[in-house]
Amino acid sequence: MTESEGLFKALSENAPDIVYALDMDGVFTYVNPAWERILGHKKEEVIGKHLVDYARKEDAKGYFRTFERIRDSEETIGDATVSLLNTDGDLCLFKASCSPNFNSEGKVMGVVGVLRDISQQRQLEVQLQQSQKMEAIGTLAGGITHDFNNILGAILGYTELAILDAKDESKIRQHLEKIQEAGHRARDLVSQILAFSRQTKPERFPVQIHSIVKEAIKMLRASLPTTIEIRQKIREDLGTVEADPTQIHQVLMNLCTNAAHAMQENGGVLEVGIQNAEFGDQDPGMEQFGILPGPYLKLTVSDTGIGMTPDVMKRIFDPYFTTKEKGHGTGLGLSVVHGIIKSNGGAITVESEPGQGAIFHVYLPRMEYPKEPAKTMAMSPYIGIPTGNERILFIDDEQALVDIGKQILEHLGYNVITRTSSIEALGLFKADPDGFDLVITDMTMPNMTGDKLAKAMMKIRPGIPIILCTGFSERITEKNAGEMGIKILAMKPLAMRDLAQAIRRVLGNED
Repeated sequence: MTESEGLFKALSENAPDIVYALDMDGVFTYVNPAWERILGHKKEEVIGKHLVDYARKEDAKGYFRTFERIRDSEETIGDATVSLLNTDGDLCLFKASCSPNFNSEGKVMGVVGVLRDISQQRQLEVQLQQSQKMEAIGTLAGGITHDFNNILGAILGYTELAILDAKDESKIRQHLEKIQEAGHRARDLVSQILAFSRQTKPERFPVQIHSIVKEAIKMLRASLPTTIEIRQKIREDLGTVEADPTQIHQVLMNLCTNAAHAMQENGGVLEVGIQNAEFGDQDPGMEQFGILPGPYLKLTVSDTGIGMTPDVMKRIFDPYFTTKEKGHGTGLGLSVVHGIIKSNGGAITVESEPGQGAIFHVYLPRMEYPKEPAKTMAMSPYIGIPTGNERILFIDDEQALVDIGKQILEHLGYNVITRTSSIEALGLFKADPDGFDLVITDMTMPNMTGDKLAKAMMKIRPGIPIILCTGFSERITEKNAGEMGIKILAMKPLAMRDLAQAIRRVLGNED
C-alpha cells in the first residue's frame, strides 16, 4: 500500500460521510464504515452490488445516466441530491459529490464519491416550512374570525328566533335545530383553529363521551354512503373523562372519516365502541403507551377497509403525511388526533394489515370521582334560561347582529336600546348615565373600539356593568379586560342561553 493509499484509507474509514467507489459498470468496489452506520447494510453485502440496487425504481434510470455521464465525459458533479434505501426500506437523503476515478496512467477506472447525510437537515427544513404554514394559518384564522363569527352570529341568532316561533315536534323545528347544531359546530371549529394556532390550553371539564360519540355518529350517518354500515357498542354507564368536548368530537370525526375513506370503493363496516380499561404498574403496554397506571376509557374505531402496510403505519401520525390523493386531505388529521390524545394524558394505538382493515384504540384517563357533574353535549337550549327586566344598551356595528340582539334580549324580558355606532352610543350614555343597568358592546368597531368605549363610559359612571363581546382579539384578554373593570369578556357568537347567563352573572339575582 502506497503512502497516499494509506492516507486515503485512514481518512475514509473514519469519515462521518459515506465514501464509495464504483467500477466501470456501476458496481460497488468500496464503501467505508459510514455506509453501514447510516444505511444499515453491511459492507460485505454492498461490495459487488450495483448502485441502482439501493435506489427507488423511479430514481434508478436517472442515477445510472448520471453515473454514465461522469464516467464517459469525465465530468465532476459537486452538489447533487440523491436518496437511497436503508435496511428498513426508508429513504435517506444525501448531498452527493461524484467524480471520475483515474488510475496512475490517467485512465478512468470508474467513479468515486462522497455522500453527506442531509435527512435530518431536510426534515428540519420541512418542519420549519410547515411551522411557517401553521403560523400563516393562525394569522389568517385571526384575520377572518371576526367577520366569520359575525356571519355565524346572524345564522345562529335568526335560527334561535325562528325556533322560538316554531311548533314543538314540527318538521320545521327539527330542521332549524339541525341548522343550529351545525352552526354550533362551526363556532366550536373556529375556536379550535384559534386554539391550535395560538397553542392555548383548551377548556377541560368532566364529560361523558358517549353522548359526543352518538352525536358524531349521527352526523356521519348522513354523510357516508349506504355501502358503509355503522355499528355501535356504546355503554352509557361508564366513567367520565376530563376533556374539551370539541376536541373529543374532532378526534372521533377524524378517525371515522379516515375509516370511511379506507372503505370508499368496496364499502364495509365501521364500528365504534367504548369500554372501561385498567392499567397497572406491571402491565407490559405501559412503557409502550407512555401513560400512567390507573383507570381509562377505551374508545375503539375499526373498519373493514384496505388496511395499511407497516411502512404506512409507521408514519400515520406524522404531520402532513397522507395516503389520500391531492385535494382529498391535508395530512393533518391523525397528527392533530395524536396531539389531542397526548395532551389529555392518553394514548392511541393502531392495528392493521393490508386487506384486513384497521383498528384504532384511544385511551383517555377516567375520572372515578369527578369534582363536578359530568356534562353532555345534548341539552335543551331553551329550558330554564334566566330572564330579567333591566334596561340594556346594546352596541354592534353589524345591523343584523343589533336586530338579533334586540329581539333576543326583549324575548328575555329586557328593555333594550341599540346603536350601531360607538360614538353615538357614547353620546347617548353621556346624556343619561344612570338610564342603563348594563352595556353590551362589540370589541371591533370603527372610530372607537369596544374597550375604549368601555373606558369612556366607566369614566363617566364608575362601576357601570359592561359585557365586552369579541370574535377574536390579540389586544384584549380576560385578564386585562377584568383589570379595566369590564365584567365579562364574551366570545362571539353568543347563543341565547350563553348571553342570558352572562347577563345574570353581571347583574345578579338570577330569575
